[in-house]
Amino acid sequence: MISLLERMNEAAGEAFAAAGYPEVSAKVTLSNRPDLCEYQCNGALAGAKIYHCAPMKIAQAAAERLSLSPLFASVEAASPGFLNLTLAPEALADTLNQVRRAPQMGADAIGSGKTIILDYGGANVAKPLHVGHLRSAVIGECLKRLSRFLGYRAIGDVHLGDWGLQMGLIIEELRRRQPDLPYFDPQYKAKKYPREAPFTISDLEEIYPAASARSKTDADFAAAAHEATHRLQQGDRGYTALFHHILNVSKADLRKNYAALNVTFDLWKGESDVQPYIEGMLADLEKKGLLKESQGALVVDVSEPGDTKEVPPCLIRKSDGAYLYATTDLATIVEREKLYHPDEYFYTTDKRQAMHFEQVFRVARKAGIVPKERVMEHLGFGTMNGKDGKPFKTRDGGVMRLEYLLKDITEAVLARMTSQEMSPSEKAKAARIIGLAALKYGDLSNQASKDYVFDIERFSSFEGNTGPYILYTIVRINSILEKYRGGRPGALPQILRPARSQAEKSLQLLLSRAGETLLDAFREKAPHRICLYIYDVSNAFNSFYHETRILTEADGEARKGYIALLALTRRVLTTMIYLLGFSAPDRM
Repeated sequence: MISLLERMNEAAGEAFAAAGYPEVSAKVTLSNRPDLCEYQCNGALAGAKIYHCAPMKIAQAAAERLSLSPLFASVEAASPGFLNLTLAPEALADTLNQVRRAPQMGADAIGSGKTIILDYGGANVAKPLHVGHLRSAVIGECLKRLSRFLGYRAIGDVHLGDWGLQMGLIIEELRRRQPDLPYFDPQYKAKKYPREAPFTISDLEEIYPAASARSKTDADFAAAAHEATHRLQQGDRGYTALFHHILNVSKADLRKNYAALNVTFDLWKGESDVQPYIEGMLADLEKKGLLKESQGALVVDVSEPGDTKEVPPCLIRKSDGAYLYATTDLATIVEREKLYHPDEYFYTTDKRQAMHFEQVFRVARKAGIVPKERVMEHLGFGTMNGKDGKPFKTRDGGVMRLEYLLKDITEAVLARMTSQEMSPSEKAKAARIIGLAALKYGDLSNQASKDYVFDIERFSSFEGNTGPYILYTIVRINSILEKYRGGRPGALPQILRPARSQAEKSLQLLLSRAGETLLDAFREKAPHRICLYIYDVSNAFNSFYHETRILTEADGEARKGYIALLALTRRVLTTMIYLLGFSAPDRM
């Protein structure tokens, strides 16, 4: 649908042209003085330079024409040449009825026919998820959902760290602890190895750090781990079977923990999946003359004449023959081009990896792995810090597991719940839903590229700019709508009517911007824009609720209009919290 802002821009452009100023750029924007008007147009100021006359003269002439438009209740020219615009309640109600009928609440399906790859998560096998994995997971999940809402075929890939020396360390540590396992017996002749893994996820989470620590003090062990890694990469049958056990056990645990965050992936691929592509990719780089030797290593020069800062060569293979993250990331792009033909790529990781991805993207374009015009973007995020301003840690200084963080914030929410009408089990269920909202909203409401302080007391509050406050607003709307139904089945009134008060109009104005908010959030890859918007909507609704007799309104048609407004408010809020990655409980 054509947005309200587009309609206002078109009307303003026609008004300036009719007044004799066709070259004026008549852009309408939200007013920066909402006490004076709802929208403004500053075209006359720029037009004064084109037509060499006073801006107020142009503004007055345009205001005279624009005031004839049914879109506006008032159009005023204000010194030194502003147009102050107030929408007609009828035009606003008409717009909202179009939003109500629109599948994306007024947003265009800009991704229709396009495929987008979102690389987020970044977990490692044999290691638990910790707080450092939070931002990648929740930001990536939000952008995936938003992409799909706007028409993209969006593919989320967790891109596991499942290759390299860490596998050799685990296998060698297992060999030391359980040398009689058949995986280490070269004489083992059975067609298949045992189906059950000889370890649990808890075992793995203890084995890997122990092996890593041992390798730093025991040279023989370190050498044996390197040899185990080599044997695995050469296809050793027993080691390959163990590797698949490690993957299966790790993935099962990761799926469970990501599910607790309401985060899912379409692909569970890892670095191991792209090993078959590496040799061919290297041969292609060499054929094109891109590989250069540097102190025994292989690099690709990716500097460009317009660079304002140094961009070092991209290291593809170390002098000892080992591959790096850049190697596997490039091979992953080769595979994705072959299997999915994406139009756009987005990687969500710590912002400190920005140079790495700049190098990888440049190699991919330079080598023709992707067309030069392919959209490839790294969405770097800041650090989640404690109240001391340093990266978030446990009380004893360790890195907190993500499941413990979620447990802590759920308990903080439960302690705030005072309802006497809910059973303990109902409270516990609601607290899990609210706790997840508190955690994800607390993260996503901050600009992704910035560091932020994780404050469990503030995030779990039912007041202020928090997830629980948004959910409380939705629960309140649901309660009103259920009272209106009176237990009767049937559809709610749908037709919105012109606002009868400023509180109602303020809420309607915000709802009219739902589609453009989502488009802006996607274009800027900025989930915090959605959070800011639904906080404003919640505040506007609660002001309307406190000032308006909704269910006791004597005028039946007005009452139906109020209920339709509540239904649309609920739809906007529930849609947007879904895009953020959480839901609302039935009661709070």
